[in-house]
Amino acid sequence: MNYQQALDYLDSYTDYEKVPVPHAAANYDLRRVEELLARLGKPHLKAKSVHIAGTKGKGSTAAMIASALSVAGYTTGLYTSPHLHTLRERIRVGSRLISEAEFVDLVERLKPEVEAVNRKATYGRLTTFELLTVLGFAYFRQRGVDFQVLEVGLGGTFDATNVIQPEVGIITPISLDHMEVLGDSLAEIAAEKAGIIKSGCVVVTAPQSDEVARVIEKACANRGAGLVRVGRDVTWRGLGFDANRQLLQVKGKLGGYELSIPLLGCYQLENAATAVAGLEVLAEKGFDISRDSIINGLAQVSWPGRFQLLSQHPFIVVDGAHNPDSAQKLKQSIERYVDFDRAILVIGASADKDIGGIASELFPLFDRVIATRSCHPRAMALPPIVAEFRQRGVEAQAAETVSEALSLALALAGDRDLVCVAGSLFVVAEAIEQLRGKVSL
Repeated sequence: MNYQQALDYLDSYTDYEKVPVPHAAANYDLRRVEELLARLGKPHLKAKSVHIAGTKGKGSTAAMIASALSVAGYTTGLYTSPHLHTLRERIRVGSRLISEAEFVDLVERLKPEVEAVNRKATYGRLTTFELLTVLGFAYFRQRGVDFQVLEVGLGGTFDATNVIQPEVGIITPISLDHMEVLGDSLAEIAAEKAGIIKSGCVVVTAPQSDEVARVIEKACANRGAGLVRVGRDVTWRGLGFDANRQLLQVKGKLGGYELSIPLLGCYQLENAATAVAGLEVLAEKGFDISRDSIINGLAQVSWPGRFQLLSQHPFIVVDGAHNPDSAQKLKQSIERYVDFDRAILVIGASADKDIGGIASELFPLFDRVIATRSCHPRAMALPPIVAEFRQRGVEAQAAETVSEALSLALALAGDRDLVCVAGSLFVVAEAIEQLRGKVSL
């Protein structure tokens, strides 16, 4: 088996990232994941775990925590989704991605065990994401990690990562998304995300709406979990920024931190405070995580594709804003960080997204919109995107590929104009690939 054959093998199973996601809970029975893990010697229980759920900011917060743990001297695995350029980005130890050879070796080792579980199919058949999650656990055991930092893929209760007993659970901001699976209200979605809360665990929650906060507080009380509230128990304030980083001060439960993070975006300040709160929980539990480890770890974090400034002449910003709430945060960040003349939006979304809500948040900023689509099979068709912006009075047109859309946008942009690429991490990834070598990434 070579690397492409290993990928094809994983793709031969049901991949809910590429096909419509069913609502029925039976499609997410964790007992089949646990059965496979048991056949492999329960690798998920060999390392200490940090578990991160939420709608937005999960990946950034996970990357910050993993970076600080690495600086503190712990061998740290990081499991995230989706990826920008290669599936191997989802599984890494320190700054190193799993290699193609390691990936192939693990797929070959997993294959007979996977097929044994699926032959019985006692709890249904394993999916692509479940296999990838188990592969991540197996890799972390193989590399002897001390910590594994795990980003939830979807929801929480039935997510394949929810087979661990974490040292700390973190819930980043929750907003309306994936409603066809998680529920139609914030309370329903929050209940699914709160499924990561375990008895005896300490939970850190980012600032939430009152409706969401009540759900999380009740879940913690019912399960005997401690609760740290960012915005109340841990606070922050911004101290300024330049084109490459921003400064902030965090007042934690254990002390104060003057931080410099190489990530722009208003929401990254909140993510940084949430990461600090999670790291403090680990320090309180006796892990050797110093104030300097936290400061230096966050200073070194890398997490591309999230309000990333790729060029200043013209300004080119990419951001994976994929729902109305993240679009609102994108608008706020553009207004705060970029001083531009005219603005052009290149936007593509997945088919299940609220493009009307996204357009409502973004349209006042942009003089021109170019709708496009990624190569992803769930990409939204172009006419609905164009229609949403046109009905709000913005000039909009369609471009079949991200490459064509970028060419159009850059041809229109003056030296002090802004080109913003948003709506989907898949579109952002293709834009970064197209711009690589052409701008100062």
